[in-house]
Amino acid sequence: MEEQFTFFYRTAHPFSQWYESNYEIDGIHFNTAEQYMMYGKAMLFGDVEIAQKVLTVKHPRDQKALGRQVKNFIPEVWEREAKNIVYKANYAKFTQNENLKKFLLDTKGTTLVEASPTDVIWGIGMDENDPKRFDRSEWRGTNWLGEVLTQLREDLLSGQ
Repeated sequence: MEEQFTFFYRTAHPFSQWYESNYEIDGIHFNTAEQYMMYGKAMLFGDVEIAQKVLTVKHPRDQKALGRQVKNFIPEVWEREAKNIVYKANYAKFTQNENLKKFLLDTKGTTLVEASPTDVIWGIGMDENDPKRFDRSEWRGTNWLGEVLTQLREDLLSGQ
C-alpha cells in the first residue's frame, strides 16, 4: 500500500510548533510548543536565566530567538535530546486540548509531514505545494517534527 501523507505548514496549523495552544507541564504554563521547546533547550544546558526569559515572552519568534542565546549549547547533545523535548511539549499540547487531540487522531493512517521550504531538520525543506513532496527520496529535510507527531498519534491511539 502506498504511503499516505498529511502535510502541514504555517503558524495557523494546529501541528505547527508556533500554533497558540495553552497547556501545562510540571505546573508551568506554556502557550506554544515552541515555548516549551526553547524552555526545555535552555534547561537541558543549565541556562536558567534564558529559560525564565522564554516563559515571559508570548510570541514564538521571540521564544525561538531566546533559544538561540542558550549558553553552553552542545549541538550533539541537542540533536540527541531535541525530539524528546518536542514530544513532551506536543504530548501536553494534544492531550490537554480535546479539539486538537481529535484533529491529530483524525490523521490516522498517514505520515505527518512538515512541508517547510526552509527547515531541513524539523521539516522536509520543500513547499507544501511542491509536486515532489509525495516522494520521500526527494525530501531535502529529515521531517523530525512530522516524525514526532506521527509517533505521538500512534502512542495515543494505542493508549500510551
